[in-house]
Amino acid sequence: MTYPNPNKETILIDAGLTDYSKCWDFQEMLLQKTVAIKLKNRDKSEDERVITPNYLIVCQHPHVYTLGKSGDVNNLLLNEKQLQENEVSFHHINRGGDITYHGPGQIVVYPIFDLENFQTDLHVFLRNIEETIIETIANYNIEGHRIKGLTGVWINPDKNPRKIAAIGIRCSRWVSMHGLALNINTDLNFFNHIIPCGIQDKGVTSVSHEKNQIIDFEESKKHMIDAFSKIFEVNFTLPTVDLKEQFKNIQI
Repeated sequence: MTYPNPNKETILIDAGLTDYSKCWDFQEMLLQKTVAIKLKNRDKSEDERVITPNYLIVCQHPHVYTLGKSGDVNNLLLNEKQLQENEVSFHHINRGGDITYHGPGQIVVYPIFDLENFQTDLHVFLRNIEETIIETIANYNIEGHRIKGLTGVWINPDKNPRKIAAIGIRCSRWVSMHGLALNINTDLNFFNHIIPCGIQDKGVTSVSHEKNQIIDFEESKKHMIDAFSKIFEVNFTLPTVDLKEQFKNIQI
């Protein structure tokens, strides 16, 4: 199901380096705001209904491990003291998927989309997110692939498969949150302390590692934003003054 006149405008929030837990709270606030609009719209005529917004947050996080709601905590290989020694935080969160790492040099993208503005099919939504990653890394002559039964994007899947991007989402009343993490200049050593996504027999990589050079991070963000615009057919707008003020409270 989609709306008769879907809204493809998307508010783009470039968050820079942002505390994970504060950004999570900010996502929840945006999701609940959109859900509240949808609930009120149920009692209104089509002419009276308020258009639901879409948001795209692009950011980096300080070192953090996040474990999905159905993940296995045993896939975290550090105890609390070791987490402190490595200056990395840990959060058990409400997205799908298992454990992953976020850190500097990694593009993290959170689409808070009302999927009724797009297509109410989570499978299609996930495949489209994967496609944005494949389009982004193609700018570096890196060929991204899918592996059947595994969400994310992989390099060389048939021989020495390496995961370059992880995906995990939550959806409430067809409003999405959480999203993707693409390794650009990521310190891959942090993946040694977890079993990434609970998968033991496949490696992890980054654009920088594959190209053997440091990548222009701002350029890679632009490639990612352009890919979202193309794949989801969205037009980006800037946040309102009020939203900017709310967002200031979550930045580092």
